[in-house]
Amino acid sequence: MVAAQPLPPLEGKLTNAQIELLRLFNKNVSEEELLEIKQIIGRFYLDKFQKKIDNAVESLGYTQADFDAWLNDSNQ
Repeated sequence: MVAAQPLPPLEGKLTNAQIELLRLFNKNVSEEELLEIKQIIGRFYLDKFQKKIDNAVESLGYTQADFDAWLNDSNQ
C-alpha cells in the first residue's frame, strides 16, 4: 500500500466521512472504478434504509396482507 500524503487541516469544513474518503482516494480512479464505488456506497445506504423500514414494519405489526390491501385499495 502506498503511503498517502497528509491532507491539509480540513476539520470544520468537511464531515468526518468526507475527510476519510479523501484519504482513501488520494489518487485518480478510472470511470469504471468510480461507478463501482458509487454503487457500493449506494448499496450501503440502501441496506441501512431497508433495516429501518423492516424495524418500523415489525414494531407496527404490519403484514404482507396489510400492504396488499393498501395497494389494491380503490380509494388510492
